[in-house]
Amino acid sequence: MTSPETARPDDKLVLLAAPRGYCAGVDRAVETVERALKQYGAPVYVRKEIVHNRYVVDTLAARGAIFVDQTFEVPEGAHCVFSAHGVSPEVHREARQLSLNTLDATCPLVTKVHNEVKRFAKQGYQILLIGHTGHEEVEGTMGEAPDVVHLIDKKEDIDNLTFDDGEKLIWLSQTTLSVDETMTMVKLLHEKFPQLENPPSDDICYATQNRQVAVKAIAQRCQLMIVVGSQNSSNSKRLVEVALQHGADAAHLIDYANQIDDAWLDGVTVVGVTSGASVPEILVREVLDYLDRHGYSRTEEVTTADEKLVFALPRAVRPADRARR
Repeated sequence: MTSPETARPDDKLVLLAAPRGYCAGVDRAVETVERALKQYGAPVYVRKEIVHNRYVVDTLAARGAIFVDQTFEVPEGAHCVFSAHGVSPEVHREARQLSLNTLDATCPLVTKVHNEVKRFAKQGYQILLIGHTGHEEVEGTMGEAPDVVHLIDKKEDIDNLTFDDGEKLIWLSQTTLSVDETMTMVKLLHEKFPQLENPPSDDICYATQNRQVAVKAIAQRCQLMIVVGSQNSSNSKRLVEVALQHGADAAHLIDYANQIDDAWLDGVTVVGVTSGASVPEILVREVLDYLDRHGYSRTEEVTTADEKLVFALPRAVRPADRARR
């Protein structure tokens, strides 16, 4: 890398990670709300943020979506969308009690983890769920079998667990975690509980993994990594961590280009740019425009995977020609 002391203005470069931005689950969730508003008219209620992105939530709110924290805040009989992060069986019961017209925008990859919890609970397993305390996905997943699901957020949680040698144990994970940190926790779990079984397939979603791999591919070349995403977005925060762990001198998480501090660019010739899985591309383009105005006129896109996965919309808002298939 060219040192800051010898850099010329035309040395300034942006490394743009790909894949980045919207994943199939987020695209499905956002389109579900958009189609519900078009089909039923405003207001359409959404339980929690449909995805963890400030711009997306504000944009949908301006169109007539009303975001609530609890099911009981939705008027009886109204249309209500469940967020991409999933909900517990208790939330479904609450919705039925209020006769809500529900649209489930849960990411199918989150639904997969819910189904695993139900299956392994029926088979008599104690389930060690690696995830973040308080995250909506974790709350929904644990709600499937609260008596047998144990949350592992940090090493101390492992230290506090005790099981008999003959206890059937299996680990699962939140879909938006850092792959490397998750496997570190798995290693610690295996060391304490030799009988621990691995799940039949990886729970960390393809998009989370792909975005982390893309960041790893450019981090060593970057003096600064800018990650576009919201502070409550787990997968976006993990991208900052991955960038720092794999060679970037500095990394920052921002919602909008106007949050960039000009001082971050002092002496920096190579800037990496990526975005979390719930971030629309327009926000990335605003960052690129900002960097262009500050002399970073060259952009090199580094692609590590080609994503083509598409998830079907909930049947109630699916286009008629697709619904018949």
